[in-house]
Amino acid sequence: MPEPSPTSKRRGRLLRIGAAVAVLLALAGYLTVQYLTGGAAPGCKVVSAGGGGTSYEFTPEQAVNAATIAAVGTGRGMPERAVTIALATALQESGLRNLRHGDRDSLGLFQQRPSQGWGTPKEIMDPTYAAGVFYEHLAEVPDYTRLPLTVAAQRVQRSGFPEAYAKHEPDATLLAAALTGQAAATLTCQGRPAATTATGPNAVRAALVRDFGRDVLQETGAVVADRGATPTPAPRHASVTDGRTVTLPVRGGAEDGRSARQRGWQLAHWAVANASALHIERVAYAGREWTAGLTDGQWHTTDAKNGDRSDTADAGAVRITTGG
Repeated sequence: MPEPSPTSKRRGRLLRIGAAVAVLLALAGYLTVQYLTGGAAPGCKVVSAGGGGTSYEFTPEQAVNAATIAAVGTGRGMPERAVTIALATALQESGLRNLRHGDRDSLGLFQQRPSQGWGTPKEIMDPTYAAGVFYEHLAEVPDYTRLPLTVAAQRVQRSGFPEAYAKHEPDATLLAAALTGQAAATLTCQGRPAATTATGPNAVRAALVRDFGRDVLQETGAVVADRGATPTPAPRHASVTDGRTVTLPVRGGAEDGRSARQRGWQLAHWAVANASALHIERVAYAGREWTAGLTDGQWHTTDAKNGDRSDTADAGAVRITTGG
């Protein structure tokens, strides 16, 4: 059998090199997309405040939806248990994704059906509305806080698989503790900007109002007009400094009965959960700081205590710094 000519060998070698380069370019493109969009890999994590290694990893998309569900629940004065039930339900029904499809005409985070009176398709696809109408139905369930989670969820959802909610209770419990502010510094995200990220303090303020209502931009603080005078309430508004940082004053005495520190940590965790969607680079509260892109995924102690006064009604402010 004749040996290949030098020309044929050179052509074969060039083809192999070309194929290898094509594979490397494709891999580089894939990894770039994964980095910019968060890809399929989890980009967020919540851990147990008590340690023990309990944790749950999830995506930036799931983080945004979970934060919305928690904000709507606390805004309605619902207890942490209600938020846990809502999160476990959404984990089962949609995987905390705002689905445009489902069984028959089911839609959204909770797979609610327009034909069953849950709202119009447009309403159900709004996570804030979907969470709100879920809580409305849950509040009508007698003693729902004392019921097993799967029973309470089933009385709202009327699912064909009523036992399925129970398996999500551990993860939902971790999420609820962080996103209601019960647990401090337990939720982190990588903070990679999404492909269609909204940027700037105005986007952050709009998203806060979307989830919490307009009152989130104004808290009540105490000021003294004259020496010896009784402190009188005065509004303190969210402010924007250096063109990038939204400062949210935090005050105790919330209608839902949570402490000021819990309110502060809810806002701080909400900001981290929305980091990719809103291009948030830094969140600071109570002497702790989270920074996008850190590989250790931890809240770090800062020199500035940033309102860390847990022995008073005033819990300082949450500072949210955006990328632009």
